[in-house]
Amino acid sequence: MNLVIVGSVALDDVKTPLGEVKNALGGSAVYSSLSAQYFTQAGVVGVVGHDFPENYLQTLAARSIRLEGLEKAPGETFHWAGYYEYDMGSAKTLDTRLNVFAAFDPKIPSAFKSVPYLFLANIDPELQTKVLNQITRPRFTLLDTMNFWIETKREALLAVFPRVDMVVVNDAEARQLAGTPNLLQAARWIRNHGPRGVIIKKGEHGALLFWENEIAALPAFPLDTVRDPTGAGDTFAGGFIGALAGSPDLTMDNFRRAAAMGTIMASFTVEDFSTRRLEGLSEEEIRARYRALQKISELKDFAGDFSSNGR
Repeated sequence: MNLVIVGSVALDDVKTPLGEVKNALGGSAVYSSLSAQYFTQAGVVGVVGHDFPENYLQTLAARSIRLEGLEKAPGETFHWAGYYEYDMGSAKTLDTRLNVFAAFDPKIPSAFKSVPYLFLANIDPELQTKVLNQITRPRFTLLDTMNFWIETKREALLAVFPRVDMVVVNDAEARQLAGTPNLLQAARWIRNHGPRGVIIKKGEHGALLFWENEIAALPAFPLDTVRDPTGAGDTFAGGFIGALAGSPDLTMDNFRRAAAMGTIMASFTVEDFSTRRLEGLSEEEIRARYRALQKISELKDFAGDFSSNGR
C-alpha cells in the first residue's frame, strides 16, 4: 500500500436537472480512494454509522481499498443533501448532518503509519494535525481544505501548511486564503506559508499547478453531458496523488501528468450520479481519455512572422 487517505465517508442526497439520488455513496475519502485505486493501493481512515450499507463497504473492498482505518461508530453516518441548478456551477446545500463524523477522531492503524503518500482530505485542520502527529513523515503529503475551515479555523489551518508538500484548493478558496483576486499572487502567498506546491482548481476552466518556481496550466476535459458534479474535486485529488504515487520521482513533468490524470478521473465522475462511473472503468477508457486530453492541449511551434507589419 502506497497511499493513505483521511476524510469523510457519507451518504448523499443529490438532485440535478438530470436526475436525483438518495442515500448515495459519497464523501471525500470515498471519491478520492476510488479514483486513486486505479493507480495504486489506497487505505482509508474515516468513520461510518450503523446505517452505512454493507454493499457500499463491499464496493470499496472489491477494489482493494484497505478499510482497517474505517471505524464503525454508534449513530448515523454523515449525511449531506443538496442540489444543482441549470449551470451545475456549485452545489446548494439543503441539509448537513454530521452525525458520527462530528466526533471523528482519526486513529491511524499501525500498518498505515509509514506509507509514502498521504492525502489529508477536506476535514478540520486540527484533525489533519492529529493525523500528521501519528504518521511517519511521508514522501509526499497533499492537503485539501474549504471555505468553512478558512473562515473558522484559519490559524489552525495555517499551522498545518508547513507540514505538507502541496495544497489543493479551488479558485475562490485561494483568493479567500490570500486576500487577493490574483491567482498567481494567491499561489505565491500559500507557498510562502509552507507548502512547496499548490493546485488551484477552476472547475470547467481547468487548473493551475505550481511547484516551487514552475507553473503549468491544464485544461478541463470537455464533456457532452454532466449529470452530477458532486465529488469532482475529491476525485481530481485522488487521481492526482494516486498517479503521483506510481511515478518514479517528484518532478514537474510527473506533477503535470498526475494532474492531467486527476482531470481525467474527475471527468468520468461527473458523467453519472454518486460513484457509479468511477466503480467500473477500464484501463483503456482512462488511457483513451488521457490521449484525447494530450491532443487537446498540444501546441505546435509558432510559424508566424514577427515582422514590423502593422507597427
